[in-house]
Amino acid sequence: MSAHVLPIRVYLVVFVALLVLTGATVSVAFVDLGTLNLFVALGIAGLKATMVVMYFMHVKYNERLIGLFVIGGVFWLTVMLFFLLTDYWSRGWQPVPGW
Repeated sequence: MSAHVLPIRVYLVVFVALLVLTGATVSVAFVDLGTLNLFVALGIAGLKATMVVMYFMHVKYNERLIGLFVIGGVFWLTVMLFFLLTDYWSRGWQPVPGW
């Protein structure tokens, strides 16, 4: 079994891209997009997480079975978050005494 070795240049390009996306996240935080702020921030975070998993965790260059397990884990996380949000949205707002 041999490990896939990437050139340092690839790691540096991914690192710079992550820094740029972090700057974009900070910039978006100061712009009022209304309800879109959350979705834009989560989209950028998802892109950064994908880059880290693909390059730094070497999922891009491993067997397809490992990629299938990563996709399965993300799918399961999405299902669990969906159930969490449906529970959150289905509850009514309770008044807080003193407010």
